[in-house]
Amino acid sequence: MKVSDAKTRIAHLRREIDRYRYEYHVHDKSLISDSALDSLKKELFDLEKEFPQLITPDSPTQRVAGKPLPEFKKVTREGRQRMNSLEDAFSEEDMRDWLDRLQNYLGKKISAPFYCDLKMDGLAVELVYENGMLVQGSTRGDGFTGEDVTQNLKTIDAIPLRLAGEKIPEKLFVRGEVFMKKKEFERINREQQEKNGKPYANPRNVAAGSIRQLDPKIVSRRNLDFFAYGIVNGDEDNEEKYMEMYPSHSVEYETLRRYGIKTNPHGRAVRTLKEVFAFHAEVKKLREKLLYEIDGTVVTVDDTQIFRDAGIIGKAPRAAVAYKFSPREATTIVEDIKVQVGRTGALTPVAIMRPVEVGGVTITHATLHNADEIERLGLKIGDTVIVSRAGDVIPQVMKVLKELRTGKEKRFTMPSRCPVDGSPITRDGVAYRCSSAVCGAKHRESLYHFVARGAFNMEGLGTKIIDRFLDEGLITDAADIFTLKKGDIEVLERFGEKSAENIIKEIEEKKRVSLPRFHFALGILHVGEETAAALSRAISNLSSPAGGEISKPMHVLNVFRKMTLDDLQKIQDIGPKVAQSIHDWFCEPRNLKFIKRLDDAGVEIEKYVSSGVGGRLSNKIFVLTGSLKSLSRDAAKEKIRTLGGDVTDSVSKKTDYVVAGEAPGSKFEKAKKLGVTILSEKEFLKLIQ
Repeated sequence: MKVSDAKTRIAHLRREIDRYRYEYHVHDKSLISDSALDSLKKELFDLEKEFPQLITPDSPTQRVAGKPLPEFKKVTREGRQRMNSLEDAFSEEDMRDWLDRLQNYLGKKISAPFYCDLKMDGLAVELVYENGMLVQGSTRGDGFTGEDVTQNLKTIDAIPLRLAGEKIPEKLFVRGEVFMKKKEFERINREQQEKNGKPYANPRNVAAGSIRQLDPKIVSRRNLDFFAYGIVNGDEDNEEKYMEMYPSHSVEYETLRRYGIKTNPHGRAVRTLKEVFAFHAEVKKLREKLLYEIDGTVVTVDDTQIFRDAGIIGKAPRAAVAYKFSPREATTIVEDIKVQVGRTGALTPVAIMRPVEVGGVTITHATLHNADEIERLGLKIGDTVIVSRAGDVIPQVMKVLKELRTGKEKRFTMPSRCPVDGSPITRDGVAYRCSSAVCGAKHRESLYHFVARGAFNMEGLGTKIIDRFLDEGLITDAADIFTLKKGDIEVLERFGEKSAENIIKEIEEKKRVSLPRFHFALGILHVGEETAAALSRAISNLSSPAGGEISKPMHVLNVFRKMTLDDLQKIQDIGPKVAQSIHDWFCEPRNLKFIKRLDDAGVEIEKYVSSGVGGRLSNKIFVLTGSLKSLSRDAAKEKIRTLGGDVTDSVSKKTDYVVAGEAPGSKFEKAKKLGVTILSEKEFLKLIQ
């Protein structure tokens, strides 16, 4: 990305993030989901990391958002560390980057343990105890100044009004999270429905709204809960005493529990980043069984001295990070909209998106259903959108963030002619269809042909899988097969991670194909396997435009575009009708784009040795009959052609060898009559080795 483009994108992101956070923190209004906001914040963080010269003091990454409501008395945290938020990480790679940055800043490797805790989806608060008595409770606010909500917090049974135990300090500053349990949230929403009220979006919103109620009686009826996550120093002039009392984060938790303050029972110290990943995976499995909502884990360097030495960057401590679960919603950019033609000829627009992780998988495609849905969303190519996978269903574009537009976005319109065969498009209600009754079936058959044994030979992509990919809008033509990501397949019903992995592996392995297979896969009318081989022999002597061998789809295209009808008819076994079909195919703009897309997707063509140019089997003609044990008939043909030989279906006096496998047919008998050399499988294998 250019610096100028990054500057524009950063400015848009900052403005919108500030607006969303202001509405949430000040007015308790969620304009977009937490996951979508996190995704925007992560994009901003990554851009500022890439272009540090564009960081400004007022960036959302550099400050804690939110202002105290005027209805509550303000609480200023003089003499103690402000209430910071945490930087987010969403993957193991993000976590490694976080640790690398921390160690680079400190100038040393960190061998101390990490304390792992659950990241509660609630409202951060600070409690102040004097001589063991709760005297004040406040919200985070902007970090330095919060709202005095003491009376409301006193209604929460989980927050002790008096501390237990011995050796309680004169003043104790505790920070933690107020949250609402899932069952309580369901109860409140049932009450809302009974009153014909609008249901609340999530427990966090209800918890935050409850704490900001002016009437404590309302708060007491909400049955809120609380977990503490730390003790802060209330006297900056006496840092040494604090460090002596709390040498580690683990000790803080032990002290809190000793005083009768709740902490999350699942938290624990681990020694390595590998153990951090294991803890995160364990909690992820536990997530649905928990009584409350969490959105990840919090990882903190356990050693207090290291934590203090690391300091603060922007709004977050360097030595702690929120290791979040993959969001069920995320933001990305729609880079293109393609139209897919289904099995019945129905046209479906599909969003091609910048790769984004949603619900634990990276996706690049999302169906847009029909033209009316695009109109409803107000979607343009280039828009920033919110993509959802709620309930682990197929990704959906939920909302367009129009405020992030730059003016370069393009309006999309459904085509007037079918992208497959050029027939006029008809409209039936919300559905668009190709007017050709056979279009959908022909398109489907062309895809079956492309992955078939004689073509790209993708064994893991049977007809049912191709049908499914078409129905879900994952592929518009065969070139799209090579752009699929594991996450695009994994999200489909009845497809798991392993099956998706196997399909992607098969696709990757079959990106490299022989020249005859490539010609055959194109599905040119009248071009079967033998004609494809003849074409390969004819053009293999011709150099690619770069002066080397033909190794890419575009090399093939450029060779054929230079050939006239007369040139094609001079090729052995190609008559006027076949030559015309080949010529027409390579003159069709739709096909030229298809070849370019195959090239862009990384399809490669193996070196091909044609007969008469030095191959070991040059000018030798083979016929195969019966079944071979050690290799398939297709593989045998390909090997012969690679070595310069030719394969035909019928035996004649010109035939040099007949390869006889098990249960040979009439070709075997004819070869004996004509005196043609007959090779056993063993002899054939020796010849081609």
